[in-house]
Amino acid sequence: MTQQLQFPEPVQGAISPAAAEAAKQDGIARATANTPPDWGTACRAAIELMARRGIPFQAADLIREGLVDEPDHSARWGAAFNGAARAGVIEEAGFVRSKRATVHGSICKQWTGTVSFRRAA
Repeated sequence: MTQQLQFPEPVQGAISPAAAEAAKQDGIARATANTPPDWGTACRAAIELMARRGIPFQAADLIREGLVDEPDHSARWGAAFNGAARAGVIEEAGFVRSKRATVHGSICKQWTGTVSFRRAA
């Protein structure tokens, strides 16, 4: 049996929200920079279409409706949804189990179109 080493307190510097956020932003920037333009454009259009409906959705819904294919790397999803959220197109609508079989029902964000985007559309 293996045992996990336990520390009574967190090791100094092991938990850093600022470092975690910086790593997240770096990953998103790299994923965005390496996203094939055709897939990025199709995904953005799919997100905008779903956002106009005003109902919660996730990446699996874009695929199920034939709006976009799976990307060449799963990191592309986060970059696409993050970019749409920063642009005011979508906002978080809670967490649900993913419908994508490739991720085995893991927890994922659910999104909905922002009121301002739906009014402008």
